[in-house]
Amino acid sequence: MTGAPAAARRDARPNIVFIMADDLGYADLSCFGRRDYETPHCDALAARGTRFTHSYANSPVCSATRLGLITGRYQYRLDAGLEEPIGPRHTGLPPSEPTLPGILKGAGYTTALIGKWHLGGLPDYGPLKSGYDHFWGYRGGGIDYLAHRDATGDGLWENGHRIEQDGYLTRLLGDQAEAFVERQSGAASPFFLSLHFSAPHWPWETPDDAAEAQRILDQPSYRALAHFDGGSMATYAEMVRRMDAEVGRLIAALDAMPGGRETIIVFTSDNGGERFSDVWPFTGRKTELLEGGIRVPTIIRWPGVFDGGTVLDVPHMTMDLAATLASAGGARFPEARPPDGWDLRSGGFSSRPMFWRYKHLDQKAARLGRYKYLSIAGNDFLFDIVADPMERANLKDREPQRFADLRDRWARWNADMLPYRDDTFTHGFHGDELADHFGVQ
Repeated sequence: MTGAPAAARRDARPNIVFIMADDLGYADLSCFGRRDYETPHCDALAARGTRFTHSYANSPVCSATRLGLITGRYQYRLDAGLEEPIGPRHTGLPPSEPTLPGILKGAGYTTALIGKWHLGGLPDYGPLKSGYDHFWGYRGGGIDYLAHRDATGDGLWENGHRIEQDGYLTRLLGDQAEAFVERQSGAASPFFLSLHFSAPHWPWETPDDAAEAQRILDQPSYRALAHFDGGSMATYAEMVRRMDAEVGRLIAALDAMPGGRETIIVFTSDNGGERFSDVWPFTGRKTELLEGGIRVPTIIRWPGVFDGGTVLDVPHMTMDLAATLASAGGARFPEARPPDGWDLRSGGFSSRPMFWRYKHLDQKAARLGRYKYLSIAGNDFLFDIVADPMERANLKDREPQRFADLRDRWARWNADMLPYRDDTFTHGFHGDELADHFGVQ
């Protein structure tokens, strides 16, 4: 690979790579505590960067968090953000809405999304309508790793065209990411690459599971694809290891290009883990506002800013990553659509409240400092999640003023958000378990 020195080519603006796993639990990387397998490439990224141990997703499900990421705002400000996740109703990210790739593109970046979109379908919505120059991936929420079909029969796309390609999806996404980086080597402009893996989202399949993929293909339905009766711990481990290998291959490609070692790399997950995930020391999982449903592993490698194998307990959300990367690229969201997210390089995070809601079981949550307000089906709690990360000791009667303050802050924040619609879709597969956990009648 050839090219001019990075500073001359890019006016010192960094390349940015944003990697998002799908349904990865807080402790599913070995550098975050996974004990039954290892993720050496993500571990190496953490050793050269910073691990954030109080990192949160904007939502306990995927498309809502992705909306918070791409806009830098609470997703509940938009109609599509009411969907948890986007389902049967035809809605999505309006092309008129300012986005992180869009403002970076306006600042001179080449932008690409490789992997999952899930922010609305054609003809009204799509990545090329919302700031990305290039798209290779799939448009819905989940897709078979070998057959490359979702429950509607949709499959892989390159820009505006359906494509067919053999291979294991995680590897194909790695191929496309590596090829994009190689094409950009020596380019005059910097790039922003979003690599949104499907792994380890269901269906739980390895490259050796062709028979399982065919079984799902033979009975196309959401329930078959969601794999209620499929998968295993061993399969899950292999899926995460294969994603980790593709992360390593991409980092190697970046490090080999001129100035590539100065690239900002972010790795995170869109929400908490599913049924094979490790979320220790938390409880809860995807679709729940317990810590296991919204606390996610986040690593940032940013030379001179977040590096050296450091660990930070700064409490932040997905939308803060958008504000941080926009600032890093010299881009700004319009004044008419200011981000709710904060630049991670700024201070004051310990005094900033964060808020969540989820329609199923009327879940509400707020965190300020070490305390968290949680409400499920009208049952209210106050937790010290530093001292009690499993959320077992309800302090609302011991500290009534703190409880009332957080509850009232949540109510004031919620008054600024759009209300749910009667036809809002919500993913509630785990609701009965959550209700049982809290003794909800």
